Amino acid sequence: MKRISTLFDPYRGLPKEIYVLFISKIINAMGCFVMPLLTLILTEKIGLSMSVSGAYISIAGLISMPAAILGGKLTDVIGRKKVIIIFDFLSAMLYIVCGFMNPSINMIYVLMLAAMSMFVAGPAHDALIADLTTPENRDGAYALSYMGWNIGFAIGPIIGGLLYENYLPLVFIGDAVTALISLSLIFVFIKETIHLTKQEITVEDRHLESREEGSIISVLLKRPILIYFALCTLGYNFVYSQWSFMMPIHSAQNFLNLGAKYYGLMAGFNGLIVMLFTPLITKLSQNTKHIRKMIYGGLLYAFGFGMLGILNTLPFFFASVFIFTLGEIILSISVTPFIANHTPMSHRGRMNAVLPIIFGLGYTLGPITMGKALGYISIESAWLVLGLVAFISTIFMCMLEKYDENQKKKKKFFSL
Repeated sequence: MKRISTLFDPYRGLPKEIYVLFISKIINAMGCFVMPLLTLILTEKIGLSMSVSGAYISIAGLISMPAAILGGKLTDVIGRKKVIIIFDFLSAMLYIVCGFMNPSINMIYVLMLAAMSMFVAGPAHDALIADLTTPENRDGAYALSYMGWNIGFAIGPIIGGLLYENYLPLVFIGDAVTALISLSLIFVFIKETIHLTKQEITVEDRHLESREEGSIISVLLKRPILIYFALCTLGYNFVYSQWSFMMPIHSAQNFLNLGAKYYGLMAGFNGLIVMLFTPLITKLSQNTKHIRKMIYGGLLYAFGFGMLGILNTLPFFFASVFIFTLGEIILSISVTPFIANHTPMSHRGRMNAVLPIIFGLGYTLGPITMGKALGYISIESAWLVLGLVAFISTIFMCMLEKYDENQKKKKKFFSL
């Protein structure tokens, strides 16, 4: 029992605001109905082809890029809490509008606006956690936030899958209501943190977090490792984007009318694995460098997604979900802490906008690229291609690890 208790050590002693965010994430994710079913809504309810639906998803991602940049700037200027409250509230209102619309092209445009609003708020969420933590407890804080989302996500898609066929309006309205409840916790219990970015950092290990003057571009040029890191992560996200695009299509293709139900169960299984294994992986990897963890996660992606090109009966779908979810856990608890530890506190909002735009291109290009590819190759061949993409991205991450080690040796040498 004592050994099991130690698994939760990374989550102990965190600021109380982190626990509020944890509960908020659970509630929000319990109503996450729209996102997992988006491909099916576009293809089955609105009637778009696979390639056209992939194009719309990718277009929404492209349009959201300037929204994220705006959100990053606003986060660093007016504050984290204000941005979260304003734009997440707007997104929820747009989902409610969708609940009163018939499935049509117009619904797609409203969904795009909701996505843009969420992208504006995105940098503020990450900056808020960075403000409240230090490198010593940051991994645990981000891991707890991630686990909270997935605890709720273990339930949300299952409910969404059950509502999808006959109660589509409730998919949108239910998603909005839980988002508003989640938002109310932040509004009531969390204070603005932007003032914390004006404090002086005297600890040598945190010198990269010290405030800096200048644009986000100048900061990135001084820290090229962040650009290289984002490019490697782009490849991983390209592959992971198929979890919400190709996976439901393959499920519907293999299991016909049961496809949506089985995909909902797989999504719930994904959340359950995250809930059960995140504490274990966080504890086991607490002394492992973030880049090394990214390498392990990439290998799990390569095998987990690539195996569906050969093994795709129902049990192997769940086996695939188990394997790539372990990779998802490792990557998710590594990416944001790595960025936070290498970012000046004065630029946290903007950095959490710009870098996700770079590696978020994987999510944007993934659906449209594979949507086109499915017009020429089988879905089984497409999974094999994705496994190869994940493996190549892992090779580049290995090269980045060597680069990072060499840079640290040079700095140590010149400081002597």
